[in-house]
Amino acid sequence: MGDVFPKVRVAAFHVASPFLDRDACVEKCCKLIADAAAEGAKLIVFPETFIPGYPFWIWTHTPATGGPFFFELFANSVEVDSDATRAIGEAARKAGAYVVVGVSERDGGTLYNTLLTFDDNGDIVARHRKLQPTCVERTVWGRGDGSGLRVIDTPFGKLGGLICWEHSMDLARYALTSQGEQIHIATWPAGSALSHDPSSGVFDDLSEAAARHHAAAGQCFVINVQSRIDKATLERLGFADRPEMMREGGGWSAIIGPFGNIMEGPHRDDEKMLIADLDLADIVNFKYVSDSAGHYARPDVLRLAVDYREQEIATSFEAGPDTTAPQGESAAWPLRRDETNDNGE
Repeated sequence: MGDVFPKVRVAAFHVASPFLDRDACVEKCCKLIADAAAEGAKLIVFPETFIPGYPFWIWTHTPATGGPFFFELFANSVEVDSDATRAIGEAARKAGAYVVVGVSERDGGTLYNTLLTFDDNGDIVARHRKLQPTCVERTVWGRGDGSGLRVIDTPFGKLGGLICWEHSMDLARYALTSQGEQIHIATWPAGSALSHDPSSGVFDDLSEAAARHHAAAGQCFVINVQSRIDKATLERLGFADRPEMMREGGGWSAIIGPFGNIMEGPHRDDEKMLIADLDLADIVNFKYVSDSAGHYARPDVLRLAVDYREQEIATSFEAGPDTTAPQGESAAWPLRRDETNDNGE
């Protein structure tokens, strides 16, 4: 009879964040996880930096006028192993589902644009920090490293993800493909709502092209989920009556099959939960044509080099320098909810 390939129901939330309010974002996140679980979803995905919201002001304000917003972003960002992550983990455990949520992560004095993945036991099993913040994003976020550029095994397949314009980094995409990625998470902000920017008119087209191409090039499913801008965010940023600068709505979300076909969506503007049933047997049907990390690869001509180590800012030489040892090791994931921190708490 042969092997039977997994099937999984997935949910993607095209939603706005309660702007720069971590507690309200976490509360909304947990409620939506329960809503998706009620629909039978076993993989639930939220947009880029859903907690505590995307810093849209970096594209509309000067650094000086954006300073107070940065302070709020810093104060409301998420630390790993905190009350915020424990609450989301508990919601994932109750739902019996994997949850991927975009956060602005705080680590010491630096923020990172991060995807956190929780398993169905509520443990953080992956952390991906955006490798290169895009353009003026560099004024608020630091750079990630290769320690988060890995796929993870789940009961329904190998799961990976990238954030926004990382999808223009072909080598980063292939790093995931080379590990056998089967379900890809693609998160973005509501770029099409930034109406002052001439490129906003094609932002949805660009993200659609990137998501559908990665699906076909990597022979995987893609859950492409974007945020939206609500009225409260417009008011906070001073654009409630300036649609020529920023409008309500935005975003382009869809669930895409391994042939690049749209299975659910696309959806724009209003809040919505997108649901689709993925059958990993569909990937097999495309592998007959192309396996980008197998029979369609040419390692004798083209090969990828990846450094998966965590890049540390300090190395101890107390026992004498060892020039042959790797300078840093990958983060110890998964992070169990019942583990204590260095203070024994």
